[in-house]
Amino acid sequence: MRLACLIALSLLLFALVGCDRPEVQGQTSTMSEDGVEEIDWDALIPADWRPEDLLAQYNLDELDDEDPRAQELMEKLKALWAEAPVVQELDGRRVRIPGFVVPLDMEATRISELLLVPYYGACIHVPPPPTNQTVYVTLPPEQAFEGQMFDTVWITGTLKVTPTSSELADAGYRIDATAIAPYEGDVGPQ
Repeated sequence: MRLACLIALSLLLFALVGCDRPEVQGQTSTMSEDGVEEIDWDALIPADWRPEDLLAQYNLDELDDEDPRAQELMEKLKALWAEAPVVQELDGRRVRIPGFVVPLDMEATRISELLLVPYYGACIHVPPPPTNQTVYVTLPPEQAFEGQMFDTVWITGTLKVTPTSSELADAGYRIDATAIAPYEGDVGPQ
């Protein structure tokens, strides 16, 4: 069981490089005419944060559940995820970012509070992404989203570098959304 979690966490590290994530034309950001910056998930990761360096220290093929190195690696990965650095320069920018919806109230028919994540299944089917790949989003009641878990959307609003915790995951960013819209386009294999 531990080894399965270790492998899942390891695979998530490599998901950071674009697998199953909505992309904005392969760019980190572009500015629209109305002053909203379209960003992709790579923009939320500091250029010098290299989580894959931790995995390079271990040979995953040699580890099994009883190996103390497997537990050690799991603990290091969890700490790395929880302490993932954010990009402070993004604080206060008006942004538009695509992602997958993870409602924080699973019983709601109208979603006004959610986590936006870069890949399908995050927080529910697999461990949550690092804090710098999770955005806590609030919508005004009149704009509550009538969608489903893992719908793919564009969120527009002012990005704040504000850590937020929920039962499902910790987020390194927050957006008080001014708009939510369905994402049109290919989001890759799911």
